[in-house]
Amino acid sequence: MRFSLVVLTSCLALTSAAQAETFSVDIWADNWFSMSVNGQQVAEDSVPITTERSFNAESFVFEAERPFVIGLTLKDFKENDTGLEYIGSRRQQMGDGGAIMQVHDADGELVSVSNSDWQCLVVHRAPLDATCAEESDPVAGEGACKFEISEEPENWDTAEFDATGWSAATEHSAREVSPKDGYDKIDWAPSAKLIWGPDLKTDNTVLCRLTVE
Repeated sequence: MRFSLVVLTSCLALTSAAQAETFSVDIWADNWFSMSVNGQQVAEDSVPITTERSFNAESFVFEAERPFVIGLTLKDFKENDTGLEYIGSRRQQMGDGGAIMQVHDADGELVSVSNSDWQCLVVHRAPLDATCAEESDPVAGEGACKFEISEEPENWDTAEFDATGWSAATEHSAREVSPKDGYDKIDWAPSAKLIWGPDLKTDNTVLCRLTVE
């Protein structure tokens, strides 16, 4: 009886493993991303978010069984909670974000792309008043440089999470985002769109999720 149980357990494990597929991902983000599948991180931008001009595309593979949930943490570079870049220089300004991704299966078939089907939540917005960028000594939280930060919901990138209150990702044109280094190295599917929160400049950290059937 003990031998039969061991054999049965092994068969179940093999069946489960046989259901897993290999997927390939292409992603470009301004400036930084982290990607999870069913709550487990599978990739992170190789260029740190502390790098001002971290424009690059990343390609990688992961294994999963369908259906699965993709979670993207997207961040635009900011020096501090003012949301500004190049503080104290003549280039002081609000940054702007944008991201695009596509997923193919092992046969090369397109499985998923970034578009308005994704659900997103903005968890950092700054500055709340664009005139903050004109201040000679901008201070986070003061005057025009106020900001909003929300807690990252627990388990937001898992199938069990209820994201019905989240908004649809906002699609932005290439003209609006002006994607830079790395973007042109990828052959993007026509259906893959640049996404972000509603405001490319004010929305600094965005969480986005999608269930792939």
